[in-house]
Amino acid sequence: MSEPAVEIRDLRKSYGRQSVLDGVELTVPTGALVALLGPNGAGKTTLVGIATTLVRPDAGSVRVAGFDVVRQAEQVRRRISVTGQYAAVDEVLTGVENLRLMGRLSGLGARDARARAQELLAAFDLEDAAGRRVGTYSGGMRRRLDLAVSVLVPPAVLFLDEPTTGLDTRSRLALWQVIGRLAAEGTTILLTTQYLEEADQLADRVTVLDHGRVVAEGSPAELKSRVGGEVVELRDDLDRVLREVPTDGTLAGLRRVVDGLDEAAGPGTRVGLRRPSLDDVFLQLTGRPAGAAAPAREEVLR
Repeated sequence: MSEPAVEIRDLRKSYGRQSVLDGVELTVPTGALVALLGPNGAGKTTLVGIATTLVRPDAGSVRVAGFDVVRQAEQVRRRISVTGQYAAVDEVLTGVENLRLMGRLSGLGARDARARAQELLAAFDLEDAAGRRVGTYSGGMRRRLDLAVSVLVPPAVLFLDEPTTGLDTRSRLALWQVIGRLAAEGTTILLTTQYLEEADQLADRVTVLDHGRVVAEGSPAELKSRVGGEVVELRDDLDRVLREVPTDGTLAGLRRVVDGLDEAAGPGTRVGLRRPSLDDVFLQLTGRPAGAAAPAREEVLR
């Protein structure tokens, strides 16, 4: 069995008396896409900062590509790439110029840099915009170019820190396709996100982080199975959800849930069933919807 691409043990980080990461354990197998899921303030960005050698941990150990992030930081940096919430590309240069420049800075010869740039422009659907200044690109195009730069020289581990934040739905879906293709080609990826659907669509395994602690981990299917059977929805005549109640998957359980909805039912209300989602998992684990930030901690933990 190969060594994990990322191995985190008892990771702790505090700012003053405020604990940000409190004994986090996380393993990313080589070739896997693991999503670190949690709301703003959960500690996701701090964890990525430590794993990419930008932040020093208070305690615990982190090994990336077989190297310790504190004692062997330079070796780690040579083997990783990072893409964050904001594209780090030169807006004055064209798309192809950005890629050729970064290729040369990464050690590629002129011919190899040109060839690699053309290959990535095609792979990331940017060929038609190759000669345009990046300042004219949409947010989604810039993010795709930023991701292309990150894999100019294939990294041992690619860290994606909330890469689709701020993108519209169409751009987010396009980036999902690119990330999914990288994963299918064998790139090891640690993805942090606050979008449950993103984790559900892309990840082999999901680790749920809340208040700096791991509260659950498993495949998306395994996590959703914890909720139980179908979720009963009560909707009003405008199709708005009034109540959502998980069942245990049995007929008796379904009857109990439906009987318990009588008080909330009114004229025009309808009852329906749906499969559990990661939203249901998150609500069950943390007691709040995924869109809600950790109370009174967000600014410190970000």
